[in-house]
Amino acid sequence: MSSFFIEQFGCRATQADGAAIERQLRDRGCSPSSSAFNAEFVVINTCTVTSAADTQARDAIRKIHAQNPSARILVTGCYAQRAPEELAALPGVSFVVGNSHKPQIPNLITTRNDQFVQITSAATPQAAPPTPGILIGDIFAARDVLVAPVLGGEGNHTRPTLKIQDGCNNRCSFCVIPFVRGKSRSLSPETVLAEISRLCDSGFQEIVLSGINLGSWGRDLSPRADILDLLRRILDETSLPRLRISSIEPLDVTQDLIALFASTDRIAQHFHMPLQSGSDNILAAMHRWYRTEHYARRVKLIGEFLPHAAIGADVIAGFPGETEADHESTLRFIDSLPFTYLHVFSYSSRPGTNAAALESQVSGETIHRRAHELRALGESKSEKFRQSQLCRTHRVLTLHRPEKSLDARWTPALSSNYLQFRIPELLPANRFFDVRSAAVEDHFLHAEVVSTPRLATASA
Repeated sequence: MSSFFIEQFGCRATQADGAAIERQLRDRGCSPSSSAFNAEFVVINTCTVTSAADTQARDAIRKIHAQNPSARILVTGCYAQRAPEELAALPGVSFVVGNSHKPQIPNLITTRNDQFVQITSAATPQAAPPTPGILIGDIFAARDVLVAPVLGGEGNHTRPTLKIQDGCNNRCSFCVIPFVRGKSRSLSPETVLAEISRLCDSGFQEIVLSGINLGSWGRDLSPRADILDLLRRILDETSLPRLRISSIEPLDVTQDLIALFASTDRIAQHFHMPLQSGSDNILAAMHRWYRTEHYARRVKLIGEFLPHAAIGADVIAGFPGETEADHESTLRFIDSLPFTYLHVFSYSSRPGTNAAALESQVSGETIHRRAHELRALGESKSEKFRQSQLCRTHRVLTLHRPEKSLDARWTPALSSNYLQFRIPELLPANRFFDVRSAAVEDHFLHAEVVSTPRLATASA
């Protein structure tokens, strides 16, 4: 059978799709290669959230084809759904498969078709299929959520990410993702619980739940469900020691959700709520459903229930029409709240979005400066949070040591409130320890173990 390599780009959801494809290919007898440069098939799983992401994918395709010209390159993901012909024109590309037909990729690879029929959004076969083959359809007709935990990224196989929701029904004016991911759709609660139980049986101590719009999980199911009920069922019906949730929209962070987080140490004290702007004018132009008053209320409520929680946010610099006054409002707003880190994005015009047609586009130089100022503020907030956590005892999960540090005499670890630790001794990965933080150095907290090593249990 074929050897394959999957080159991943983009968010946790895209990585989860890649993990599902890998699982299916392994089940069919295909063997993973150690590199794209010695594989028969290379799957490029793309992102298209920014123009830089598009460029990164194209550069990877050219490099792989140059170094492995015999490889059959299959391009999939969000970029493939948005602009299939653009990718099909690149040298070395054999197939382009949109998100709409991602579940069919294992069939394409294992049957080794040379070509397949191009499908339009109306699912009408074309008379003359092009070379390379393009498989694309109406993403809004998609009903599948590819299921497989991501055993990579942060923690290097220590903390699996499980995607339980795909698509988005919101229409933020800057975002192309709903047009390449389709409508919001959810895994059934039974599937979620079964996957978590399987991961627990494999010995994992922490699992991260993710989705394109995680807080909307369950609203499309019959009977209708919600994320709060799912979290309660995970606590009640699985032995998972620690659950972490990824990004969640601010209006989905209710007092009941915060109270649930505060009621147990089995849910990580970590909230990542996209902000995007601290200017109400810009939030309205972005078609965001909240204003700064609503957002601040959530942050302050988290602080009341969980004063040591991690609170992160996404922020966009240079949205069309953003004035210096809007930018200053964003800086002041962020500075006024206890954020612990920021993810800052430079605005990137995406074809087909409302924001791409707006006048008053901000110059690249101004966007760069504003993004730099936001990142500097974010790092200042992160450093302040790290300093505030000194001399406290934390329950941390040890991670696999990165290859570049195998000669070092320390172990990386992560706390419930998303702090990165270095413990000055060699410890096994995927174990909980109680440590006491002593110093901050190079963005890490250095700490000494104060408890006997042990496996965590659900009641720990």
